[in-house]
Amino acid sequence: MHTSESAPLAECPDRPTRFKVADEPAYRSIQTDLQTLAAQCPDRATAETLQRWMEQLGWVQSFHESSQMLVAAIEPVSFKVQYANHAFCQLLGIEAGDLIHPAERGEDLKTLLSRLLSEADFLALQQLYRRHLLHLILRQFYSINVSRFRLLEVPAMLTLPSSLSAPRYIKFWLRSDQLKIHRINSELDEFADLELMQRSVQDLEAMLTDPVQLKQLEQQICLHNYQIQGQLLLEGLDVTAWELIRQTTQLLIDRNSILRPQKFCQVNQQLQSLFRAQNSFILTIEENQFRVFTLSPSCLETQTYPIATLQSTCLMPSLQTNQVTIISDLEASQRTELEHQLWRQEARSLLLIPLSCPVPIPGTSDPLPSDLTQTLGLVGVLSDRPYHFDGLDCSHAEQLIPALTRALTSAQQQLVQQRFITNIHPAVEWRFLQEAERRSLGLPAEPIVFDRVYPLYGISDIRGSSEARNRAIQADLLEQLRLGLAVVEAACQGKKSALGEQIRLDLLERIRRLQEKITVEAEVTETRYLKNHLEVYFDYFAQCGEQAVAAIAAYQQACDNEQQCFYQARADYDRTIGQINARLKETWEDWQQRMQQITPHYCDVEATDGIDHMIYAGQSIDPNFSKFQLRSLRYEQLRAMCACARTALQLQQEYDTTLQVTHLVLVQDCTVDIFHDETTEKLFDVRGTRDTRYEIVKKRIDKARDEKTQARITQPETLTLVYSTHEELEEYQQYLHYLMREGLVDSLIEQGTVEALQGVTGLKFMRVRVLPDG
Repeated sequence: MHTSESAPLAECPDRPTRFKVADEPAYRSIQTDLQTLAAQCPDRATAETLQRWMEQLGWVQSFHESSQMLVAAIEPVSFKVQYANHAFCQLLGIEAGDLIHPAERGEDLKTLLSRLLSEADFLALQQLYRRHLLHLILRQFYSINVSRFRLLEVPAMLTLPSSLSAPRYIKFWLRSDQLKIHRINSELDEFADLELMQRSVQDLEAMLTDPVQLKQLEQQICLHNYQIQGQLLLEGLDVTAWELIRQTTQLLIDRNSILRPQKFCQVNQQLQSLFRAQNSFILTIEENQFRVFTLSPSCLETQTYPIATLQSTCLMPSLQTNQVTIISDLEASQRTELEHQLWRQEARSLLLIPLSCPVPIPGTSDPLPSDLTQTLGLVGVLSDRPYHFDGLDCSHAEQLIPALTRALTSAQQQLVQQRFITNIHPAVEWRFLQEAERRSLGLPAEPIVFDRVYPLYGISDIRGSSEARNRAIQADLLEQLRLGLAVVEAACQGKKSALGEQIRLDLLERIRRLQEKITVEAEVTETRYLKNHLEVYFDYFAQCGEQAVAAIAAYQQACDNEQQCFYQARADYDRTIGQINARLKETWEDWQQRMQQITPHYCDVEATDGIDHMIYAGQSIDPNFSKFQLRSLRYEQLRAMCACARTALQLQQEYDTTLQVTHLVLVQDCTVDIFHDETTEKLFDVRGTRDTRYEIVKKRIDKARDEKTQARITQPETLTLVYSTHEELEEYQQYLHYLMREGLVDSLIEQGTVEALQGVTGLKFMRVRVLPDG
């Protein structure tokens, strides 16, 4: 509600004001009087004049009852309505009969509008009135020709509540041609400090065309100092449909995909308002299928159908003719699963808006019927009443086609891009975006290949992690078996049972075997045994006394976790491994940021029992790549590995763990070609037998042994470099010299030959101890 403190449209009189409106009985009464006068008048000319008046009165009555324009004549100060046509009264929710007897009831326009409008809209209408007064003041008191500035042409857009679900949008204009204005106190000039009479034409133009300055002038008007006479004409036009179309268009052309739940919901609400509908759906055509997106109360749902079934649906004629189509009664068109699905959503009539793309949809030229190769999809609007939609709805739908087409095209392009750029490394993202753009234009797919790139591989491996996990598994299983044994012993003590005794002996035997040795399958077999041969009897054991009940409770409490088994030692192991991996990865990623400054390159990091990284760098990724950047990157990789080794030493001290970390870098001076295989989860694979050899070495090198001593080539607290050629040896010996100079590694370098791996021979290694930090 608006209070009296808000700026008034005009000063309110003390006495109440009421509407006066012409209505059909009043018109008939006047017409009857004119007819009587015409019949009694002996003067033929006067009688003809009266007849013309009657005809004109008929036109006025027709205008009053039939015009879609909203018209009211109002007093400028009191804002009493002197005349209002039928459309005006209907919009404001006033019965014509309420306004015939002004002495009985009625509201002045200011009070009525303040009750119906939002505060912002009410202020907008006030501002419109002040602008008309400003126009009169400038013209009459300052002799300024303001007609050419179009001050009075801008309407006020107001939102009025409606009995329907959607509000009504109304444009209002004021006409003040019949107003006369007089200053009560001629000495009071609210614009005196502006010296309007002395300003140049250019200054006035700048002032009156600047919205900010114009608003300031309007607010300076002293309403109480003016006497205003005459009539204001208030004209309005219901532009709800145009405004809803404009709002929907604006919503459709923003960047967010229409196939995302929030955006779909917003568009759906707009379509519901525009077409008085209950819901909508979007159909997209793909290679050998079509998808239907609908909004449920909780989410955006998607149904996929074979493209062949589209031919049999009631949607097909609209797609073939590429014209907005109405399905008046869906009950007569229930042949396919899609139509049954729409019927279950209470759709009884449909408005179908087909959308065509300027180029064929990627990959659809063969499977699709020839008359659909240019079809992008379709938007359907649903009503729960048959015969709901009409020709006006079709006209409104046609106006939305360009924006809907753009929105759906953009959404499909984003879907294509998402297939490529989800979790894509920034250094190679440009190539995936480039390919996504090509495919969105309907061009054939091209492989994504980066040729002649240099591989840099390294691994920080947690030594003994498998043995540590086996010990954790053994400890947990033994504890769970002992808890189970306690249950059986308590139950047998309460009620002797031959089967119970045999289960007790089984548990003792399993405990003995597990104490001697842990096998690979023990984690699964022992847990399954306890579930199938112990826990299934808990209901019976609970009847064997309080000690059995307590033992069962202890067993169940110990197994009350996500794994549904005793999981204490393994949880400690998982936590320790997770902490080591997290710290190692954090250290590596800090260095990776520095390495990216040398040259943009692809880097993939995986964390299992330790972390390993795979780097690819070259001119096909960074056109500015050079030999210096390659060697800078290699040296920085070694520095990063030393940092990871120091982090591992700190972790061993912080967590007092026996787990140790080894560090290895695989050297290769030959380039490889990598490509993106869309059929696999990996982002890149190498191609060619020469490149495949490198992948084989990567998988086996961390377990390799010294050919002479049979010791593992990787050792805790050291950095191991594996290489093949003398040139690689010389280059990396230089790097080790630099690391020694920086105080990162010890001066003693161990060298040896790697024992032949399956399919790979001739590898050599260097190993150097990493010095602690500080």
